[in-house]
Amino acid sequence: MSNINPIPVNGIRIYPFKNQKELFTIIENKKIILFAINAEKILHSNKQMVDLINKNIGYADGVGARWALEKRGANDVIKIPGCELWLEIVNYFLEEKSFYLIGGTEKVIKETVDKLNLEFPNFKLLGFRNGYFKSDDDKLELINDVLEKKPDIVFVAMGSPKQEILMSELYKVHPAIYQGLGGSFDVYTGNAKRAPKWWIENNLEWAYRLIKQPSRIKRQFHLIRFYFLLKFNKL
Repeated sequence: MSNINPIPVNGIRIYPFKNQKELFTIIENKKIILFAINAEKILHSNKQMVDLINKNIGYADGVGARWALEKRGANDVIKIPGCELWLEIVNYFLEEKSFYLIGGTEKVIKETVDKLNLEFPNFKLLGFRNGYFKSDDDKLELINDVLEKKPDIVFVAMGSPKQEILMSELYKVHPAIYQGLGGSFDVYTGNAKRAPKWWIENNLEWAYRLIKQPSRIKRQFHLIRFYFLLKFNKL
């Protein structure tokens, strides 16, 4: 696939990208799923998820994943936030590839489409829908639409593990480039606020989220546990 070899961390193979160009070079002529890897995924992914990631591309979305790669001797690894990467992918492939968007509420997905069309006049959007399925028929309708329209790149913003499961199902009927985005559409449209630049640059985005959403405290304990497991070579 590439001369960049993935590094296993707790069974999950993560590519130690030094810049986004390396990632783009890999996916340019591939049909593959991109997985954002953070401490939580490394600690808690089941065998099905690990196998799915290892067949595709896992990149360091969180500081925990980057620490793990550095601990294993990878130099100059960058953290690639998925909420930034998808827009870079749009910009990079704008003139040559078509797109399909899935996720968010009906309000958010429509605002996302409007903003993308404004910022990227040549954006070739083949279809979109919100991330909520009321029935199996809703999902089947989506699968058939993707199969019929055959987009080159599909963004799925539904949160884990729902988005990973859906991407896997869609890939089976229509191989393409897929990326899971979590709440990126909400951030892009201003319906959710990302941490200020200083917090991001100092690897404290997790702390900012905790301050803004104290209910996330259980999730942040995973990062602390991850750090100590990594420090004492238990991963």
